[in-house]
Amino acid sequence: MDDVELEDANEWLRGAARVTVLTGAGISTDSGIPDFRGPNGVWTKNPAMEKASTLQHYLADADVRRAAWQNRLHSPAWDARPNAGHLAIVELERQGKLVAVVTQNIDELHQRAGNSPDKVIEVHGTMRWARCWECGDRRSMDDLLVRVRAGDDDPACAICGGIVKSDTISFGQSLVPEVIDAALTAAESCDVLIAAGSTLSVFPAANLVPRAKSAGARVVIVNAEPTGMDRYADAVLLGELSVLLPALVATGADRVARSD
Repeated sequence: MDDVELEDANEWLRGAARVTVLTGAGISTDSGIPDFRGPNGVWTKNPAMEKASTLQHYLADADVRRAAWQNRLHSPAWDARPNAGHLAIVELERQGKLVAVVTQNIDELHQRAGNSPDKVIEVHGTMRWARCWECGDRRSMDDLLVRVRAGDDDPACAICGGIVKSDTISFGQSLVPEVIDAALTAAESCDVLIAAGSTLSVFPAANLVPRAKSAGARVVIVNAEPTGMDRYADAVLLGELSVLLPALVATGADRVARSD
């Protein structure tokens, strides 16, 4: 970690009136939720699970769906709690600076940390809800998992009998245009954009970085390792997000307390 870059970025945040945060899987790893492509990622350890995230395979193959339901049932996300990185973003909202949290994550840990739901833009949906692919019925994932625990290994829609999946965006599934528009607007209307815990390789979410930069915002990238968008950054902070994000958003009083 470059202390000079951290000091500069902290100063930009303290002077900013409007801050947008883009988050990826890396912000939740300290909460016990593995990322997808990292050394201990879900798809790295079990490549078959990537197949379950592809809409075509999910809809066509009952075995893929059965495996996906077991993965949902045993996901570490159900027991995960927000970490200090999530709480740092809540602090930005408390300071009145937060425009939006645009997240690629599906775990709802931002809302559980205390961010207002209307400040959270979930570009890939949420795992905590399920939706019928046929009729669109939407209900709590808990309702479906009760059926899985009872032995229904591929629960069909209770309304129409159609295929049910988590209310997330799978590969091959269209993003929701209104959600993407809101995300891009948040990037284009901020003084500082923080990209935290994302490889910035998945589009269109990664487009927020050049969009914010071209609109005149400072860009701060916080991640465990370099990203493909580092060339757009005014500061790149590498390390643990649960350490870096609290230091980044610390107020003057916080910083004095930390140094005592």
